[in-house]
Amino acid sequence: MKAFVHEYGELKIKDMNEPFADHGQVAVSIKFAGLNRRDVAVPGRRGDEAGALILGSDGAGVIESIGEGVSEFSIGDEVIINPSLGWYENSEAPPKQFDILGMPDNGTFTESVVLPAEQIEKKPEHLSWDEAGVLALSGLTGYRALFTKGNLQAGDTLFMPGAGSGVATYLIQFAKKAGARVIVTSRSEAKRKQALELGADRALDTNSSWPEELKEETIDIVIDSVGQATFNRSLEVLEKGGRFVTFGATTEDAVELNLRKFFYGQYKLIGSTMGSQEELRDMLTYITEHQIHPVVDQSFSLDEAQSAMEYLSESKQFGKVALRISE
Repeated sequence: MKAFVHEYGELKIKDMNEPFADHGQVAVSIKFAGLNRRDVAVPGRRGDEAGALILGSDGAGVIESIGEGVSEFSIGDEVIINPSLGWYENSEAPPKQFDILGMPDNGTFTESVVLPAEQIEKKPEHLSWDEAGVLALSGLTGYRALFTKGNLQAGDTLFMPGAGSGVATYLIQFAKKAGARVIVTSRSEAKRKQALELGADRALDTNSSWPEELKEETIDIVIDSVGQATFNRSLEVLEKGGRFVTFGATTEDAVELNLRKFFYGQYKLIGSTMGSQEELRDMLTYITEHQIHPVVDQSFSLDEAQSAMEYLSESKQFGKVALRISE
């Protein structure tokens, strides 16, 4: 089978042995897979000495074979893949055995993948294949950050720097359906316009003065995945006693924090990462009830996977980038 792999420092298409569904496993013929920032980072983390690994955490497709002991699925079922490995029940932090599909295990940028049956969920019927293929990782990350960790309530105002990321497009839709006010930022005028069309109440120029722009607003919760470049700017506009949720750092990891100002402000700083199977199922129910659709910016063929990675790394997209594996 054809797959997009990282092997000895190179990214390439390679023929790989088709996996076999053993006891408790299912084999899924992938139709669409979704790219994430993690996929861009994995090659650098592996270095130049590691053998072939199929990249990719997100995917959707059709079950093509079933191992012994699996009764909850049938051949031909339309499914999505849960990339959150070993985390089943909602908890304050991931369990020690938690991992993410796509490293160290082979991922979804391939024609077929085999996984334990508990890592598979039924595809929401209202989603197209490309939408389903990009859903799980970013949707789950946003759902946990917003509801489990951020405790978003109707009437809250959410502030979020960076309007164009995949998670951001989920957060805008999730928060609006929950009755919140949503304010985002972007350097791109086009992305600000797209965010407003998606449902954001306001979209600020990243280079503007946020305290000046937001002086009439009460920011109850910040969700920031940018990191060093926006951390203190975001904190500056957060209402005293507010919640600051962070789940990523697309700029530098380390931030400088005025501790006295922080504790006098009584702020709550909350870390979040991915989510559990329980939260994924809650998220699938939520998007079905509200008929929420992932935003797919662009789809590339599997042969164009490297171009897709470059496109994502340059942050050109609004929403998600998909890989078309099969028709």
